[in-house]
Amino acid sequence: MNIWVDADACPNVIKDILFRAAERARIPVTLVANSWVRTPPSRFITSMQVSGGLDVADSEIVERCAPGDLVVTADIPLAALVLEKGALALNPRGELYTADTIAQRLTMRNFMDELRGSGVNTGGPAGFHARDRQAFGNALDRWLARRPPARTTESE
Repeated sequence: MNIWVDADACPNVIKDILFRAAERARIPVTLVANSWVRTPPSRFITSMQVSGGLDVADSEIVERCAPGDLVVTADIPLAALVLEKGALALNPRGELYTADTIAQRLTMRNFMDELRGSGVNTGGPAGFHARDRQAFGNALDRWLARRPPARTTESE
């Protein structure tokens, strides 16, 4: 199992949580972005820079993720696509997208896009708080606890 991160808009505090989790749980974490993303030296953490363009990073994540993988994203259409592939999608605020909730989230996203397109100021997302970071960490820990233990080799 792997963790894929839609890294362009992922808060740095969430990346730091993922970096620590990668080392602790010995799980591959790949950050995918249109721009270069700094990562700590680790055999479990990689960064993949894709060309610029609409949804290029999303397409790369969808192509590479597999059933059981975790995708960290606030992008609702991306979450819907990875759910279709059997991966799980987790919002940086700790909300796990599910097959039961994704249709409603897509509908609300599209409605808000229409409002913004017609000139209505819908405001932006709420500020990112310590409780969001805690909710994400808790959701990540639950996912890590459900996955099979990491394999070790004789040399480790």
